[in-house]
Amino acid sequence: MMNPEIVALKSRAALLSIVSNSVLIVLKLTVGLLMQSVSVISEAVHSALDLVAAVIAWFSVRESGKPADDEHRFGHGKIENVAGTIEAVLIFGAALYIIWEAGHKLATGQVEIAALGLGALVMAVSALANYLVSRHLLTVAVKTDSVALEADAMHLRTDVYTSLGVLGGLVAIKLTGIAILDPLIAIVVALMIVKAAWDLTRTAFFHILDVRLPDDEEAIIHEVMGGFASQFVDYHKLRTRKSGHTRHIDMHLVVPKKMTVDEGHTLSHRISGEIERRLAYSHILVHIEPCRRQCEECGITRRGECAA
Repeated sequence: MMNPEIVALKSRAALLSIVSNSVLIVLKLTVGLLMQSVSVISEAVHSALDLVAAVIAWFSVRESGKPADDEHRFGHGKIENVAGTIEAVLIFGAALYIIWEAGHKLATGQVEIAALGLGALVMAVSALANYLVSRHLLTVAVKTDSVALEADAMHLRTDVYTSLGVLGGLVAIKLTGIAILDPLIAIVVALMIVKAAWDLTRTAFFHILDVRLPDDEEAIIHEVMGGFASQFVDYHKLRTRKSGHTRHIDMHLVVPKKMTVDEGHTLSHRISGEIERRLAYSHILVHIEPCRRQCEECGITRRGECAA
C-alpha cells in the first residue's frame, strides 16, 4: 500500500487543479459569450475538459493508493493509466469541437468580436494561474511518480500556451481590426491540444499494454546486477513493466550449484533492495536457479573466472 502521506499529497494537488479549473471556466465562458469570441469560448471548453480530467485524476490517485486485494493482486496502480487515457480522449474531443466551431465561423463569415480588453485580461489571468498550478502538479507528479497528476499537469501546461496564443490573437485583432483572426487562432489552439493529447496517450495508454521500462531505468537494473556479478553466475529473462507508479521487475538468477538456499535468498534480497533504492516504488521478483554446468568446484568466485 502506498504511504498515506503520499496519497494525501497527490489528492491535495488534484483538488487544487479542480478548484483552479472551476474558477477559470466561469471566467472564460462568461467573457467568451460576452465577446462572441470562438477562441475564448474554445478556451472555456478546454478548461471544462481539464476540470473533468482533474476530477478523474483526483479519484484515480485516491483509488491507486489502495492495497492489493483478492481481485487485484498486483494493486490498483493501473487506474492512473486508465485515467490518463480517458483524459487524452477528452482532449481529442475538445480539439474536434473547437475545429468544427471555428470552421463554422469561417464558412458563414459571422465573426464579430467585442470587449477585446476584457478578453485579453482573462487570458492573461488564465495563463498565469495554469502555469502556477501545473508547475505544482508536475512537482508532485515527479515526487510521487504519478501518471494521473503528470497528465493533469500536461493539460494545464498546454492551457498556458493556448491562452497566450489567444491573448496574442486578441491583441492582433485590436491592432489590425481583422476579426477573422479569431477562428484561425482557435484552429491553431485545437492543433496544439491534439499534440498534447497524443503525448498523454503515449504516457498513459502504452503502459496498460505492459511495455517495458524506459532504457535508462533498465540500464540502472543492469548496473545494479553488475555490482553483484562476483556472487552469481548469470541472470536472464529480465522482464519489466509499470502499473501506475509501481515498477514490476522479475528475472532469473543463476547461482553456483553449491550455494545454499539461505545464501541464495539473502543474495536475492540484497539485489532487490539495491534496485528498490535506485528505482523507487519497485516490486521485484527474483527466481533462483542453480548453475547446470558440471564443474569440479563451484564456489562464489569472480564471474569472469567461472567455467560456465
